[in-house]
Amino acid sequence: MEVKQKGDKNAGAAGRIRYPIGLKLVVIISGLVLFSLSLITALVSVMVSSDVRITAEDNNLNVNSRSAAEAESTLNRIRSNALVLLDTLAAAGSAPALSRQAAAFFFERNQDIAAVVVTAPGAPPSVLLVNDRFFIANETDAALVNGFLTASAGETNRAVMGESVILNGTPVFGIPLLCLLYPWQEGGYSEAAAVFFSPEALSETFETGANSSFMINGEGDLLVHPEHDLVRAGASFSGHDFIRSMRENADRGQNRQNLYTGEDGRRYFGAFSDLSLAGAAVITTIEYDLVFEGIAATTRRNIYLTVAVILAAVIFTRLFSNTISRPLKVLAGAAEQIEGGQFELALEPKTSDEVGVLTVSFDRMSKALGIFGRFTNREIAVRAMRGEIKPGGLPKMATVFFSDIRSFTEKSENFTREFGDGASDRIVRWLNEYFTRMVDCVEKTGGVVDKFIGDAVMAHWGTAYTSGSAVEDAFNGVRAALMMRASLLEMNRGRDSGDPGNPPIRIGCGINTGIVTAGQIGSDKRMEYTVIGDPVNLASRTEALNKPLGTDILITENTWELVGDRIIAEEMPPVRVKGKAKPVRLFAVIGLKNGGGQNEGTLGTLAELRELLGIEPPEPGTAGLETEEKKYKIGGGE
Repeated sequence: MEVKQKGDKNAGAAGRIRYPIGLKLVVIISGLVLFSLSLITALVSVMVSSDVRITAEDNNLNVNSRSAAEAESTLNRIRSNALVLLDTLAAAGSAPALSRQAAAFFFERNQDIAAVVVTAPGAPPSVLLVNDRFFIANETDAALVNGFLTASAGETNRAVMGESVILNGTPVFGIPLLCLLYPWQEGGYSEAAAVFFSPEALSETFETGANSSFMINGEGDLLVHPEHDLVRAGASFSGHDFIRSMRENADRGQNRQNLYTGEDGRRYFGAFSDLSLAGAAVITTIEYDLVFEGIAATTRRNIYLTVAVILAAVIFTRLFSNTISRPLKVLAGAAEQIEGGQFELALEPKTSDEVGVLTVSFDRMSKALGIFGRFTNREIAVRAMRGEIKPGGLPKMATVFFSDIRSFTEKSENFTREFGDGASDRIVRWLNEYFTRMVDCVEKTGGVVDKFIGDAVMAHWGTAYTSGSAVEDAFNGVRAALMMRASLLEMNRGRDSGDPGNPPIRIGCGINTGIVTAGQIGSDKRMEYTVIGDPVNLASRTEALNKPLGTDILITENTWELVGDRIIAEEMPPVRVKGKAKPVRLFAVIGLKNGGGQNEGTLGTLAELRELLGIEPPEPGTAGLETEEKKYKIGGGE
């Protein structure tokens, strides 16, 4: 009975324990940690927010002051330089040779100035100096200068009356261009001096990290802005409440920085500085949420840390956090390096827990990415990883290149017949030496190696990045092919045509220029950055014509029209290509005019090129093109 009663008491005591000590400790410690971290997070957020706001406002004001000082310095420099030029011309008087020399020297030293004009409303310019090199380089018409001044007669009259004015010429000229008008008096005549200049230097100084600066004139017209489309459209900020209020505050000597809501609904800190010339002003803004983004991120991290600490044993918190935070910082730094394109890293685990396993896996991943970078274009991979290349296609004016090794099948059979099971390794090493040289030629000229198709190489220019114009991209494509020719001549020196293990290589290259679709193409599991379209097909078929035409580099009429004045080429018989209504004009590239480092000395004719490369000319009337895939035929007739 006693034993039974004792057992009953124990059973009853166990049944009455509703809150075990372990649970209480967990609740108390968790509550203390939660309360402490929440309080600290709140206090830090409040105090740091105030400091961050003060710092952000001070920094925005400083950036605005620097940008305004740079803008004022640039405008004063342009005005004073133009005044010196006009004074020099006035002193030269009736010496036209000296005037021309002074103008040429001025534009040589001031390449950002497009034109200097002295005029009066309703009268032809008394001085008209044009920087022809500027207009040619920017592909715009210098004749637009007179039209712009005629349309700006009201502003010109204001300048004659003693006022300085700055105007946005970008919508008229199609390129970033500003016009500074100011009074000019010579020989008793009151006129206006107009200086047309490029604001690109200002645009570069205005781009300062998260702060964005832009410039307006006295009427609120946008002159310089990071969003160039707004300047090109002739946007005006005169109706913006922020601009109006800041001009009023500046007139009253009040604070020149405000927090305002933009048209996009976001809040911004905006700083304002009036310039002493032409009534212009510089405004610098930074997004409110961007200023406090770091605090918000810190708050989120503190919340995550609180949850982690609550779930972990308090006594091991410090040790646990140290064993995780330090390796993670190393991994974060490694992630930044990978994002920057440095794939191959050396990471060593410092712990034996999950973070150590993650470090080992991360190290293996970095090595795998390094190998992956050799399977594709590294620059394309990095840009895609950063989000600079979006999924989908874009139309691009591109130059497309195809090359192919002549008699590759025969050479492969010779490898197999001579070396048996070891033939595959020898063929790969033989091809890799060739591909290394060819890829180097493409990358040195700013091209993108698209893919290797067996022994063929496909590349393009003007797609992922461009040299600045379709003409330069096309020229770089031709230049790459000529570099390949020179590289193969060097590589083939000392090679015996009868050597089955290291035979010489001769290639055919086809180049065409046109509008292609460029983008990431493929499936959800595998895709590549490539180009598609009719110009690509024509480039491939052009390459195939080298053999029957007895050439090594063929370009289409599309490419020749862009670079024909810079290369030595001979036109081949017209070819009717499948899918084309008219015969295609083709040109055999011999070299660059004036040598250019890729003309092999004195090459001037196709016959000399064939003799150099050992190419047999086709016999008249025996081209036999009709038998090759039925894609084309020589001659313009049916």
